[in-house]
Amino acid sequence: MPNATPSLDTVFCEAVEIADADARAAYLARACGTDARLRQRLEALIAAHFQAGSFLDRPAEALAAAAPLAPGHDPSDAQEPGSVIGPYTLVEKVGEGGMGAVYVADQSTPVKRRVALKVIKPGMDTREVVARFEAERQALALMDHPNIAAVFDAGTTDQGRPYFVMELVHGVPITEYCDQARLPADRRLRLFVQLCRAVQHAHQKGVIHRDLKPSNVLVTVLDGEPLPKVIDFGIAKAVHQPLTEKTAQTRLAQLVGTPMYMSPEQAELSGLDVDTRADVYGLGVLLYELLTGTTPFDQETLLRAGFDEMRRVIREDEPPRPSERVSTLAAPARTTVSARRGLDQRRLSRLLRGDLDWVVMKALEKDRDRRYEGAGAFAADVERYLAGRPVVARPPSTGYRVRKFVQRNKAAMAMAAVLLAAVLAVAGTVGWTAHARSAERAEAARRAGEFLDDADRLEQAGRWGEALALVERAEAVLGGNGDAGLRDRVRERKRVLALVLRTEAIRLEMVSIWDQDRVLDLEDQLLAQAFREYGLDVEALAPAEVAARLPDGAARGAVVAALDDWARVRREFWEKGDRGWEHLLAAARAADPDPWRERVRAAWQKILLDH
Repeated sequence: MPNATPSLDTVFCEAVEIADADARAAYLARACGTDARLRQRLEALIAAHFQAGSFLDRPAEALAAAAPLAPGHDPSDAQEPGSVIGPYTLVEKVGEGGMGAVYVADQSTPVKRRVALKVIKPGMDTREVVARFEAERQALALMDHPNIAAVFDAGTTDQGRPYFVMELVHGVPITEYCDQARLPADRRLRLFVQLCRAVQHAHQKGVIHRDLKPSNVLVTVLDGEPLPKVIDFGIAKAVHQPLTEKTAQTRLAQLVGTPMYMSPEQAELSGLDVDTRADVYGLGVLLYELLTGTTPFDQETLLRAGFDEMRRVIREDEPPRPSERVSTLAAPARTTVSARRGLDQRRLSRLLRGDLDWVVMKALEKDRDRRYEGAGAFAADVERYLAGRPVVARPPSTGYRVRKFVQRNKAAMAMAAVLLAAVLAVAGTVGWTAHARSAERAEAARRAGEFLDDADRLEQAGRWGEALALVERAEAVLGGNGDAGLRDRVRERKRVLALVLRTEAIRLEMVSIWDQDRVLDLEDQLLAQAFREYGLDVEALAPAEVAARLPDGAARGAVVAALDDWARVRREFWEKGDRGWEHLLAAARAADPDPWRERVRAAWQKILLDH
């Protein structure tokens, strides 16, 4: 791939972290290359950033007066404390990114409360920036989770610049909070599990964050307990559909994210191939930092490298395990890191060695197929560690290590392979190899069984997405080997969970569509398709046959609920002569004749028939 130029946001965020002016200038020269216009814009933004200083040290009025506006923009476009935007009065500026400024604001109607208001900065309202800004507010609006900052409102200023209003989070970055509170490892891990659940929720809503780092995870205190909140979905990516009609496409040769927390696939500069496992990697970096006090790759080392070398390091170099990193820190840093975790230096390294090393390094795998399948699976493994149970993460197998070694030493291994083959032939190791493979298959079956048992418990709790992640893990562990009955069991569970998740997703998607006729027609079609993909043509089979072929266990109740909902939707077409709803209702009754459900069905049936 030819050399590429990083985005303005990426270079700006990295440059302002470099205190030395000469080092910063050298970094800008490497990052911008021959793009003089990008270099000029960055120097203006960086000068404004350092002239403004910290909002903690200077009043907001001084910041507004000191910060120069972009050339060609009327000063009246700038938002200052005291300005009014709709029902919001700006109180003070508390943050500023590459495209937007964040203010504390007082809302006057319909309720009085203090909120955070984010608005595009003057001079940054290009088509691409506006598209990314609108994508962020739409991404946040999709969320409904206690660990994700809630969106309250959105609109445009009198100057036509978009803004949105969200929950005001009084908090500090998660790493800073943990260090200030001197939290031991187990409490840090419990906070991290909450963070994983929030990211999993975003993934279930079809949104990838792509920039998980401490400053985007603030910890506040609620009723005496720490509560992490994920903020800033400014470079979020929709998995299945555009977040807005104007959603900007990630251009080729554009670096998206923060290098120290960036996954190898993001460093490839092809956003088209980034999925939820990029966030798993970002979570892995965060956990690494929570445990060791530093990131897998040192910031100064990355900044000293050229842009292409930095990308190569992220894509190819293996970071040290957390226990190794702690043991190699300089003595003063090692003492500080250990003290902030309530341990001496030796005990901290011993704590990290083993399970925590494996868990963290699994999330940081270069090959994303070897990472946790999702944030929920990552959280589940951390919970296993906290409960004293075996973790899913395991040291790479001997075969895997050999393959990696061969990839790094192809030329030398070509001759070694010939010699090794001769040695193996002379030694007669065929029998030993067969024995090893048999033991490996037995171990795979054991681990797959553990995954399925854990999936059972998650299903009972209605945590379908996490259960599916474990079932898929069992499938990956088994591969094409193992007992045929066990493989069939895994395949069936996967089909069932896919049906439950699909029907739930359909019903959630319909909530966001305001056109009632369109909702009824679309939901009817999508539910019919979901059951057919499962292998069940509900409308063609007798109700008793449908009931007999529905899944058992906790999933049965969720599927029956989807049938009930489908019958209600189909009932709306009755005036068009379609009485198929009666067939659907009969199938639901045959599948689950519970008296309480029957009373509910009778009630809504009466309402619809009287309507």
